[in-house]
Amino acid sequence: MIRPSLNDLAAFAAVANHQSFRRAADVIGVSRSALSHTIIGLEAKLDVRLFNRTTRSVSLTQTGARLLARLDPVLQELDQALDTLSEERGTPSGTLRINANKSGARILLADVVPRFLDLYPDVELDLVSEGRLVDIVEQGFDAGVRLLETVPKDMVAVKFGGAVRFIAVAAPSYLEGRATPHTPDDLDAHCCIRQRLPSGKRYRWEFSKRGAEVAIDVPGNLTLDDNDLLVQAAVDGRGIAYVPDHFARPFLASGQLLTVLDDWCPPIPGLALYYPRSRHVPSPLRAFIDLLREVDRSR
Repeated sequence: MIRPSLNDLAAFAAVANHQSFRRAADVIGVSRSALSHTIIGLEAKLDVRLFNRTTRSVSLTQTGARLLARLDPVLQELDQALDTLSEERGTPSGTLRINANKSGARILLADVVPRFLDLYPDVELDLVSEGRLVDIVEQGFDAGVRLLETVPKDMVAVKFGGAVRFIAVAAPSYLEGRATPHTPDDLDAHCCIRQRLPSGKRYRWEFSKRGAEVAIDVPGNLTLDDNDLLVQAAVDGRGIAYVPDHFARPFLASGQLLTVLDDWCPPIPGLALYYPRSRHVPSPLRAFIDLLREVDRSR
């Protein structure tokens, strides 16, 4: 048996943990064809089959599963050893991958990322912004950013940015000549700009007041999938939109938008950066968390 290289074994672990050549290739930064060639070569060196492959799926053989069970702790221990060297150098290095929703990415880019990159020039920050919820472990991310209430229970959450308030807004031109809604039920008489979630479902507007909570599939003839677009459509007089307040704030200040149903729109717990509880926290992520907390305390 030809002894495989560390890169061969790391490639195997990436494919095994992601159960996808495409996702594993993206995470380790090689082409899918190169990764496939590496795995074929590894199987030839070991003279065993590690994966069952079809055109639609990839799964471990029993031999592959046994190898992964022994190999994963070794690779994690190696990562920790290399991370310790980084700490002894006094400067974190390597790649930090964070998956964030658009709101979270916007806040991080404004307040945290510039300082982080100045402080830690040896860290490559890969900030991916998307609306859909992803399994950050499966997708190869070190951390994620979402509303606190959507963070999986098995994750460590670091709150930042304060509370978030969703508000209903409309242009003065739209409200002119129409009855202003005073309760969520009044929205039935209005044209609402609806939102499509990344899952494909339409978002139900959620309101609460004095313990009463309602979720409404509002009426409307326009559906969008981006908060900036929702705000712009409201500014253009297309109807009432329901968005996080910071998206609408500049247009409220200029008078281009007005709020309705204010007393039905209380603040909710805001954003959180989260990461796996059971995994070693690499030094770039620890440094990012420390800076995030420092910036948040100074707000």
